[in-house]
Amino acid sequence: MSTTYKIIYGTAWKKERTAPLVAQAVLQGFRAIDTACQPKHYQEDLVGEALSILQEKHGIKREDIFIQTKYGQDSSKPLPYNPTSSIQSQIHQSFRKSLSNLRTTYVDSYLLHSPLPTTQQTLEAWRTLMQLQDEGKVKKIGVSNTYDVSLLVKMCQERKVDIVQNRWYEGNGWDRAVMGFCRESGIQYQSFWTLTGSPTLLSNPVLLALAKALQCTPEQAVYRFALEEGIIPLSGTTSEKHMSEDVAVESLELKGETERLVKKLRDFVWS
Repeated sequence: MSTTYKIIYGTAWKKERTAPLVAQAVLQGFRAIDTACQPKHYQEDLVGEALSILQEKHGIKREDIFIQTKYGQDSSKPLPYNPTSSIQSQIHQSFRKSLSNLRTTYVDSYLLHSPLPTTQQTLEAWRTLMQLQDEGKVKKIGVSNTYDVSLLVKMCQERKVDIVQNRWYEGNGWDRAVMGFCRESGIQYQSFWTLTGSPTLLSNPVLLALAKALQCTPEQAVYRFALEEGIIPLSGTTSEKHMSEDVAVESLELKGETERLVKKLRDFVWS
């Protein structure tokens, strides 16, 4: 079945708590999970454990959850591939490990965790993701940590990028150039660091007025604003209360005064 989602549960840095937190997030309403085959930041195998628990104990099927993972290139931890192999072989090895970790036969989205050192290497990796997509092993392909529009253009010349996942926060000027390219090209833009990197936005009087008008928390108002801008945010909360609040964001209705406040907030962010 087709799984719809407007917010994604992020599993970075959850370590040994990954399985219970993922299960809790899904039980609170999340239907999209982000992970990676990168031991430094993620316990991908514990995401797979959570998926099994959810199906066996709660009747929530694999196909009811959007699973996104990544080919990671961090060398500070044991890697799921032989780093002396070709880029194509490395990705295939990493992908097979992801399928094993996640206890699945396919993933809904597969991303490059970041561009490779050279454009040529990145395009070689991209063509390997294209091959996995052609084989039906992944549904969507994309890239994370990519702030160079010219690189995205070159990737799109090979095949349209389905997803870009970047930091969207005040420290990088709200990633305006990449955001603009994604909007023009019909690319799904996912954001991380949405709350952590945006203290000024969280304390902005207009944002606080929006939260009051919507009868929600400032954090919920930030996520709701992101959705209005066509951004799908990642939430990495470990709080059951916040999980429930995050999922509730998509039902917050904008009309009248709240629409006016969103317009003012848009001026603040994009001007």
